[in-house]
Amino acid sequence: MRMVDIIENKRDGRELSTEEIQFFIKGYTDGSIPDYQASALMMAIFFQGMTEKERADLTLAMVQSGDQIDLSEIEGIKVDKHSTGGVGDTTTLVLGPLVAALDVPVAKMSGRGLGHTGGTIDKLESVKGFHVEIENQEFIDLVNKNKVAVIGQSGNLTPADKKLYALRDVTATVDSIPLIAASIMSKKIAAGADAIVLDVKTGAGAFMKTLDDSRELAKAMVRIGNNVGRNTMAVISDMSQPLGYAIGNVLEVKEAIDTLKGEGPEDLTELCLTLGSHMVYLAKKANTLKEAREMLQGVINDGTALKVFKTFLSSQGGDASVVDDPSKLPQAKYLIELEAKEDGYVSEIVADEIGTAAMLLGAGRATKESVIDLAVGLVLRKKIGDQVKKGESLVTIYSNFEDVEEVKTKLYENITISSKKVPAPVLIHEEITE
Repeated sequence: MRMVDIIENKRDGRELSTEEIQFFIKGYTDGSIPDYQASALMMAIFFQGMTEKERADLTLAMVQSGDQIDLSEIEGIKVDKHSTGGVGDTTTLVLGPLVAALDVPVAKMSGRGLGHTGGTIDKLESVKGFHVEIENQEFIDLVNKNKVAVIGQSGNLTPADKKLYALRDVTATVDSIPLIAASIMSKKIAAGADAIVLDVKTGAGAFMKTLDDSRELAKAMVRIGNNVGRNTMAVISDMSQPLGYAIGNVLEVKEAIDTLKGEGPEDLTELCLTLGSHMVYLAKKANTLKEAREMLQGVINDGTALKVFKTFLSSQGGDASVVDDPSKLPQAKYLIELEAKEDGYVSEIVADEIGTAAMLLGAGRATKESVIDLAVGLVLRKKIGDQVKKGESLVTIYSNFEDVEEVKTKLYENITISSKKVPAPVLIHEEITE
């Protein structure tokens, strides 16, 4: 088999065989296929697309290129949740303990964030003592005992995907639905879950800016998951404005605690109940989504979900007393209000630019080497559709330096106030099961 023939087949629109895809992934991972041939194939795929069979074969080949996590010792149906990213996306911190409270095992493998704020691990590490450096057996034992645990990503999980993503990034082939879908799903499948719930974002703060593109990606990922034997479904949710109010590591932990108490923002609560209902349903703990939602609301109301969160934190070395006393979390030196310059209604909050403003404070990483300031960030005081009076606070800026003029300028440029009331954006656009 020759790589040049595989490139030619895809260039001319022919379906690649399982063997051809496996040959390519194996050869590119071990270095026997050079970057220039891999680049040519990526560009051919970019223009010609891939069939459902090719997408499933590519995903599985990337899964098989490295380690696969064996979760078979964990009792029950393991359900994973993946979000395609956004600003203020605190769902994992809420969903883990929330669905674990209903006896659904959540064995979560998470990474650190590169972008607006930290990843799930960075957020959790704002709790003193919390750590994810645990051995696989301890991870499995913790999930069996508490139904929820978080571990850092394995160094050798889907190495083919890591190499290919770096190549796509410099060859203008990132924006290919088959390649994005295979990349995301390979990591989820290698992480060992039996069922997968996808939260595909759409809007200004999302990777996919339009609903059509988000729908296409969601369908592609659901089909890959189901084609390789993982029960998979997707929710398309709005990211035209930040989710919830908090953007920043400690601030998002506090918001997660509020949400588990039943006192969180309406949109974050609604999204967690929607995603959680699908997780509980796929885990066969409820017969309908409606029943699953009622069960989730029940464990919020009776305090069980919050109790599970405390157990989860302390089991991984964290100081669980922060749940009852959030002042023990890292605190920013300065709280500065961004005041509205006029009366009116908030008509636009550009999510990704607000995320960039948080990053300017130190809440996220501009590069892999950047050090995150866990205490800083933004708390929105108004969302799209809210009325605002001149002088009222639009955003509270949590900073460890006094001069935040650059941050204020960025915020004013990306929060629009109009004279006419606009409706709040739709939060849940679609739910896709096949």
